[in-house]
Parts: sequence; C-alpha cells; structure tokens
Amino acid sequence: MPLQQQELDWNADHIAQFHANGGAIVSGPLAGANILLMSSVGARTGIPRVAPMGYTRDGDRYVIVDSNSGGPTDSAWLANVRADPIVTVEVGTESFPARATITSGAERRRLLDAHQAAIPIFKRYEEMTDREIPVLILERIS
Repeated sequence: MPLQQQELDWNADHIAQFHANGGAIVSGPLAGANILLMSSVGARTGIPRVAPMGYTRDGDRYVIVDSNSGGPTDSAWLANVRADPIVTVEVGTESFPARATITSGAERRRLLDAHQAAIPIFKRYEEMTDREIPVLILERIS
C-alpha cells in the first residue's frame, strides 16, 4: 500500500535529520532513538526506497519490526524485501549491504519480546492489530 503524503513527509524529515546529524534524530518524538535507514528497491517500480526504522540488536544482527504503527496491513517496504532481500543499511555514519530475513516461530517471538522490552510502543502496536507482525533480522554481507 503506497504511503500517504503525511507519512512521506514524516520519513523525509527523519531521513534529512539522520543525514545532517551523523545518523541521529535530534528533534521530534524520535529524538535520541536508535534509528537506521534501510534502502530497498521497489518490488513493482524498481525505484530505490528508503525507510527509517527503529532497531534493536541481537549480537551482530540488527532487528527491525514491521509494526506499521499497529496497522492492519504490512508496510510497503516489506514487499520490497520479500522480492529482493539484499538491502543497504545506514547506521550512524556507516553504510553497508545486508540480507534481510523474515523470522518465524520461537526466534520471531524471542526477537519481538526483546524489541518490545527495549521499545515498549511495539507492544502496543502488536495489541492494535490482528496480523502477525513480521520481525526481520538484517545481517551484514561481507
């Protein structure tokens, strides 16, 4: 589902803050949060897309969650990752290629529980929707 203009503006502001401040969000409700940028290629359009998202860590892996703010459908970026799991991740001032993998079963639950403990709003997002929220790991490609 395409993003609405308000969501596009929200993302653009966070992407601009991220690039202007060495990977940090410095104003608004996400100020100081652990945010990464994930670039993928549009599954239908072939156009590069950038999505800012909160993350946690599981060892060397980055964990992201497709909460879609508790919405009833998956985020647009998930279709891109399903079509091509090779993405670019920006964290701080570093940028690197990574493989995005959608987790399942006990690993998904473990990672989601840890993510929710670190970023409590994700617990609320899970309560707001009937869909199983996808949990992904991003692993650096050497």
